[in-house]
Amino acid sequence: MSLYKVHFKWKDKDVELMATSLDLTHPYFVSIKDMIFRNKGNLIIDPSYEDVLKHFGKANHLMIPFQTVTLIEEYKDEDEKRVMPFPVAEDGVKKQK
Repeated sequence: MSLYKVHFKWKDKDVELMATSLDLTHPYFVSIKDMIFRNKGNLIIDPSYEDVLKHFGKANHLMIPFQTVTLIEEYKDEDEKRVMPFPVAEDGVKKQK
């Protein structure tokens, strides 16, 4: 299975969306389905991400005009398995999650 990261302009802002289903057969739009959003349990709040989540988080299907799309990246499922955990330092001691 592939993962897609779609970069586009929306309200003069750069936006990134991750999805597992992408359709480029429409002549004027990029069709995005099955969007993936990060866990909401993060301690650090990213206002730009929260804005994207607020506007697109409940959508089942988005049709983004081709003119607004700047980049589409495809990641293979095996690429995801190579992601390593990020070490966290607490009280000056380095720990692995």
